[in-house]
Amino acid sequence: MRVIVFFDLPVGTAAERKAYTRFHRSLVKGGFLMMQKSVYCKLALNPTSAQSIMNSVRDMKPPQGLIQMLTITEKQFARMEFVLGEYHTEIIDTEDRLVIL
Repeated sequence: MRVIVFFDLPVGTAAERKAYTRFHRSLVKGGFLMMQKSVYCKLALNPTSAQSIMNSVRDMKPPQGLIQMLTITEKQFARMEFVLGEYHTEIIDTEDRLVIL
């Protein structure tokens, strides 16, 4: 599963910029990867861990702005269509599971 976070936060004042920076850094420290500007995703192993990830995002929300979350399966994520541009990452992204014993 993937948890995708979409956000649009105000940056008009110094306090709003500080809240934006704190939220952004919290997402990155929490293991989220940037898909686009203000769109981040994180891999979740099951619905319970996805709910836990979503609760952690709720806990770090700033006082103002818009934050939305969406949970999708790996198969849905793999069917994403790129209309323009390409997906660039150094992370191996596959539905296969790797078990090292």
